[in-house]
This record gives sequence, structure tokens and C-alpha cells, in this order.
Amino acid sequence: MWLPEDPAIAAELARLHEASAASDAARAARGGFKADENTDDIVRLGSEYLAVSPAEGEFLYMLARGMQARVVVEFGASFGLSTLYLAAALRATGGHLSTTEIHPDKCAALRASLDRAGVTDCVTLLEGDARDTLQTVEGSVDMVLLDGWKSMYLPVLDLLKPKLRPGAMVAADNISLASTRPYMDHVSDPASGFLTREVNDLGLSVKL
Repeated sequence: MWLPEDPAIAAELARLHEASAASDAARAARGGFKADENTDDIVRLGSEYLAVSPAEGEFLYMLARGMQARVVVEFGASFGLSTLYLAAALRATGGHLSTTEIHPDKCAALRASLDRAGVTDCVTLLEGDARDTLQTVEGSVDMVLLDGWKSMYLPVLDLLKPKLRPGAMVAADNISLASTRPYMDHVSDPASGFLTREVNDLGLSVKL
């Protein structure tokens, strides 16, 4: 498993990946996700990690680092695995991450993780409803990660779109879920102003 060179970030990521794997195993033992479960209800749960894999985290790091991103926004931090991969990239580029999370318990855990990883200088946690907290983000935004409530992907994109610079990258996770379809239909339409491709379970869009 690849981890960033910074030892504090690497140690916290290793801890969170272990905790995430344990959470996934516990849910699998309970029978996994039910076919009729509402995805957004699952995301709201304070005990579920629902995190990026190590490979996905490395890919997000590469995206942010490769494009020399300076301003990145994350919708849906959960316990902070994707947050820390992005923070590691932004530490290298001299950039800043604004990340959102609505669940109070997750926010408390995330603040502790950010402190242990030593990235509080390059990450701002916006606690609360992203439709409100993201109003405070100023452009020009280089990259966005959408990984919160799936039905909110499109409203969050609409909120952030005026702040995205030309060439900005938007990565949306879990696009195979039915609740992401309105978002994917929108960004796949050339009239939306985005060029979009699906890469496994990620939707990657560039603002034209």
C-alpha cells in the first residue's frame, strides 16, 4: 500500500485504513448493505467509514499533485481518509483544502485526525450542511471531490460551478449508485460545460 512520505500523515492514514477495514468487515458480518437501503441514509451514519480504498486515495493524490492544485474542495469527508490524501498533495503544492462534513461525531474524530497528521494548516473543516458552509469558499477552485450524500452531488456542483476555474477537475465517487444518476446525466451532457469520463466507480469531469 502506497502512503505519502510525510510520516505523520502516513501513520494516520494507516490507522484509518485499518479502522475502515474493520468497519467494513463488521457490516459484512451483519449481512452487508441491503438492496433497498437509501444510500444517503447510509452516508449519514456516524459509525460508517464508507472510505476510499488505498488505490483510490493514491489516485486522488496524483490528480491533485499532478495538476499542482492550490484550491481544493471536498464534499463529504467522513472520517478523513480522502481528506488526508488530498492534504498530502496540497502540502506539496502549497495549496489548501476546504472539506465538509455534517455529522458531529465524525467532525470531532476528523479534527483529531487532522491534528495527529499535522495538516491543520492546510485543511479547513466546514461543519454543517454543505449547501450553507460551501458558500464561504472563494474561487478559483482547481479541484473538487464529491463523496458525500449522492443526491447532493448535483446541487453541490451547481453551487461550486461559478467558482471553478477553466480546466478544473471534478471527481465524483460511487457513480454506479442510482442516486448519482442525475449528476452523471448532467455532467455527461456537452451543454453542461464539462467533459466527463467514467473510470471504474469514479466520474471525472473537467470544466471546459
